Amino acid sequence: MATSTDPRAGANSAARPPERNPAKAPNTAFRELRGQRSPGEFAAAVRRAAREIGEQVACDARYVGRVEAGEIRCPNYAYERVFRHMFPGLTLADMGFSSREAVRGRGARAGCGATPPHSTPQEHPAPRCGTIDHEEDRNDEESDVLRRAFMTGGSATLAAVSLGLLPECAAAAPHDPTDPSASSFQPVRRVGEAEVGAVEEAVRRIRLLDDRHGANGLYRRAAQPLRTAYALLDAGTARRSTAERLHAGAGELAISVGWLAHDSGHYEEARSHYAEALATARLAGDPALEAHAFCNMSFLARDAGRPREALRAAQAGGRAARRLGSSRLLALLALREAGGWAGLGDRGACEQSLARAHALFARGPSERDPEWMTFFVEAELEMLEAQCWSALGDWSRAARHARRAACLQDPHFARNLALYRAELADDLARAGLPTESAAAGHQVLDLLTEVQSTRIQAMLADTARILAPHAGCPEVGGFLERRASG
Repeated sequence: MATSTDPRAGANSAARPPERNPAKAPNTAFRELRGQRSPGEFAAAVRRAAREIGEQVACDARYVGRVEAGEIRCPNYAYERVFRHMFPGLTLADMGFSSREAVRGRGARAGCGATPPHSTPQEHPAPRCGTIDHEEDRNDEESDVLRRAFMTGGSATLAAVSLGLLPECAAAAPHDPTDPSASSFQPVRRVGEAEVGAVEEAVRRIRLLDDRHGANGLYRRAAQPLRTAYALLDAGTARRSTAERLHAGAGELAISVGWLAHDSGHYEEARSHYAEALATARLAGDPALEAHAFCNMSFLARDAGRPREALRAAQAGGRAARRLGSSRLLALLALREAGGWAGLGDRGACEQSLARAHALFARGPSERDPEWMTFFVEAELEMLEAQCWSALGDWSRAARHARRAACLQDPHFARNLALYRAELADDLARAGLPTESAAAGHQVLDLLTEVQSTRIQAMLADTARILAPHAGCPEVGGFLERRASG
């Protein structure tokens, strides 16, 4: 952010302090422009429009909310260009924004002159204007640093550094590649194999750590390489095959970060990341990425209590997946569809989808199965079926499948094992078996020393609420006390 000693602030900045606590009125005009789209979906549309005109903005649902609440009274120049591209013929006033003069007074005109109509972002960097979205500017600057990191070193190491997964001494030797002043940095105009490999390695690294430790400790760090991946997309590639891999890698990274947000309880942010992945898939004509995005969107909609949306997303994913020849992927999407039917209370349709999922799963794995589907083993099949019966209120049947999922799960994947046992504890509690539920709950608590997942914690909280009337039972009381003290 510019200060009074910063030459970007303009000569009059010291004499004209910014207005304090300006009045905030909701921006109803901008809200009307969003229409029926959610804040996350609209944010994804803004990012897409930005890429169409060569801009880079870090728009998310929070930014959209700030605009609509009147907290951002005037966008920065980059956002203004994007909004004008999205809504041709509209002025800032038409979109509900104040003029820069009104926001900053005459000092703004000295330090924030208008960009010439045919300028490019490289020729005329977007100036900072008072209260106008400094946070987004910082995000863009951070993306530049991370982009240098990807472009100046080995892919696997840099993916780990960008996630904050290596110690500082390792990240800095023999020099710090994230230092923009590092003498070894040479600007790269085109993206090549090393950069694409770094994106792909970041995806694998996130998935591995999520399997072992859960999402909570990873989510914020994982947003950094995601921004880097989309910056690399903007930089362009020399070969078509490299561009296709980069689109797929960036989209998969968006889904991975979306899943971390999902599992951490940040549903709107997850929805925004999934929408970004879907947009990337359609832009690149990538049915595998499209099917994956729809699969996760269905899962999120189910967890968010929107079963009809979950159903539609699963069916859309199935249409994309039919072109790929992967029975396992079709089986997973059939299970997502079953979850949507269960949420709608349609037992017959749910059973039909479950039968289709089992038949497809029985065909076995194939070389056409996407790499990200390694988690989809028999234990996951049982878990997803348990969730369907739970949604339909058949607790005993749900508990049988959840118990089988926990027994089948490889103990190496601690996060999934904790999830399956949490589902078992909840189903047993609702089935009227408090002692067995408490025993399963203790097993979950044993795993939470190494797993961090808001979702699992929320499941245990529901179980504890159901078990509370049975606190006089020693086994149940012990579990409730242990959970409360943790």
